[in-house]
Amino acid sequence: MSKVSKTVAVLGAGTMGSGIATVMARAGHRTILHDVDEDNLERGIHTVRGFLDKSVTLGKLDATAAEAAKDALTGSTSLTDLAACDVVVEAVFEDLELKKETFGRLDGIVSERTLFHTNTSTLSVTGIASGSRRPERVVGTHYCNPAPLMRLVEVADGRHTADWAHRATVDFLGSLGKTGVVTKDRPGFIVNRFLIPWENSCISALEAGVATKESIDAAVVGGLGHPMGPFRLLDIVGLDIHQQVATRLYEQLRDPRFFPPPMVERMVAAGDLGRKTGRGFYTYDDTRLFGS
Repeated sequence: MSKVSKTVAVLGAGTMGSGIATVMARAGHRTILHDVDEDNLERGIHTVRGFLDKSVTLGKLDATAAEAAKDALTGSTSLTDLAACDVVVEAVFEDLELKKETFGRLDGIVSERTLFHTNTSTLSVTGIASGSRRPERVVGTHYCNPAPLMRLVEVADGRHTADWAHRATVDFLGSLGKTGVVTKDRPGFIVNRFLIPWENSCISALEAGVATKESIDAAVVGGLGHPMGPFRLLDIVGLDIHQQVATRLYEQLRDPRFFPPPMVERMVAAGDLGRKTGRGFYTYDDTRLFGS
């Protein structure tokens, strides 16, 4: 797929969906951000525009390019508005039946050659694809969070994914400036298979009083060479999302390393979800994701 003249849709205007929509619009694709809830959709559009504005302020993005990306983005609460899409990226709640139902409804709306991408790393791509009458066009594309900043996208074929869909997906990711890494359709793919137990270990160390969050973050950045520490990263991802992903992986793998520590449950119950709520492990005056 070339970079030009593509119409893409992102389903779900949460942290992940709005981040992916930012990537699409910034790459020059006509982008429709879809959500069933009007308020969520407005927040998602605001998030994308805020990221672009902050990117300009930081000198990371030309003002003209930012305005072009804004112009490329529209919002919708109706799936019928997606009829002309070449690619649909599903980034809704991690619920198998919801994802299957969504793709099943889209079958009757979009072209038979429209690519279906599911942004999951905890549910089976094969299982999700079974909701479509054309499972051969469904490909798993797991964008690493934050999507606008991270180049990596994990690509996982379902059992019936066609070669043409895989090739078209890799080409499309290239048009976004992303690096696709192929993995098997297994729980956690590559990144979360390693990342979730590690993040849980960091949270447990904090809860046990081994060190402060600031010290642990500084040690990881300075000693391991990571671009940011685990607690800064968790605040960007969202503690609710971490809890969901960790729990789903634990349910499938039954490995206790994946089960979220008690601190996660307390923070989620308190609404301290991270940057998007203004408070997580750290506090934030600006809930918008930093620009790039």
